[in-house]
Amino acid sequence: MNTITAHAAARKDASRGEFAPAGEHIGKRVLATPALGLVWFGASVSLAEILTGTFFAPLGFMVGLQAILIGHAIGFCLFALMAYVSAKTGLGAMDAVKLSFGRYGSLVFSIANVVQLVGWTAIMVASGAAAAAFLVPVVGLVGWCAIIGALIVVWIAIGVRNMSRIQAVASICLFILTIVISTTVFYADGTSLGTDAPLSFGAAVELAVAMPLSWLPVVGDYTREAKKPLAGSLTAATTYSLGSIWMFSIGLGMALFAGSGDIAEILSGAGLGVVGILVVVLSTVTTTFLDAQSAGVSAAAIHSSLPAKWLGVGVAVIGAIAAALAPVGDFENFLYLIGSVFAPMVAILLTDHLLFGNDSSKNPANAPNLVLWLAGFVLYRFSMSWDFVLGNTLPVMIIVALATLLVGLVRRRNRHTNG
Repeated sequence: MNTITAHAAARKDASRGEFAPAGEHIGKRVLATPALGLVWFGASVSLAEILTGTFFAPLGFMVGLQAILIGHAIGFCLFALMAYVSAKTGLGAMDAVKLSFGRYGSLVFSIANVVQLVGWTAIMVASGAAAAAFLVPVVGLVGWCAIIGALIVVWIAIGVRNMSRIQAVASICLFILTIVISTTVFYADGTSLGTDAPLSFGAAVELAVAMPLSWLPVVGDYTREAKKPLAGSLTAATTYSLGSIWMFSIGLGMALFAGSGDIAEILSGAGLGVVGILVVVLSTVTTTFLDAQSAGVSAAAIHSSLPAKWLGVGVAVIGAIAAALAPVGDFENFLYLIGSVFAPMVAILLTDHLLFGNDSSKNPANAPNLVLWLAGFVLYRFSMSWDFVLGNTLPVMIIVALATLLVGLVRRRNRHTNG
């Protein structure tokens, strides 16, 4: 087992911008705990989170809120643990995966993460542009895709290390604007949105877990630079979770009290078009730049010579083009697909590395863990038909973690016997 040193010397290649090379540990921790909190609060304020909250309407407000809280409690634990793995080791999210799956074994997850982040970038730009076009139609959908995409590129160019003040201002603005939105929604005198789609409590919990779960392959790219690993990880998990709960609740309130699932329509009807356009653009940019930037980091984890920052810019451009040209509005099934890939991976990584302290990053692949992941993926897809009160992510991850624990104990005993 190799000891991981978070403060190992790093080479900074100007062609790759601010990121430490994939596969290497960062040399300097530059992100203060409050800065991480602001970054992840900004990530939580998004139209996708609000829209997801509208799906809980069939449960009513109190039961829907219970499902949101339980799902986010599960998501908080997973988010904090994955954040801490990277904060402790100094490795980005996909480089941390090598600890349990090996150099080449981790490629499947790096590739999957790049694909899902390109998809998320397109979804977020599309939802932001559609809402902005409703408020300011003269610019048009394509025009708003271009504007939002350009702002994301600017955010990436500034870099998370250098944008603390900008992010602080953006987060404070979003906080104030979200209060305005909350007041507008919960004091609205509208008719509840009718729905014929049944939703069980377990399915609602699963939907609430799915959103924080989608960030697990991303969060480590930012907490790896935390000055205080534990405090930074907990703060990132807390601010994201609280912000996400707030957004889900707004979405639920929109469906039940405002009679609409469209935040732009509600704000426009209340004479708050300026507030709406600020929320739409700011929230889309502060969330989506994390996706695009991390896609570059994940690509660099595939091959360290790839320029992470410029790949992130490329993802932002591709996402904006896809948003303008392709139908990317339905993302519920996309969330579940992400869960089926990354939930078993996270269960294995947390058990294998945090409990056993194993490090397979110098090995080509860890075959037992890859087999466990494949079994977990199949189990997750099969579990979609379950109606467990706490959703299907938690039981699947517990089963996969227990299987990983058993395999780890057997391998440890065999090593001792043969040694």
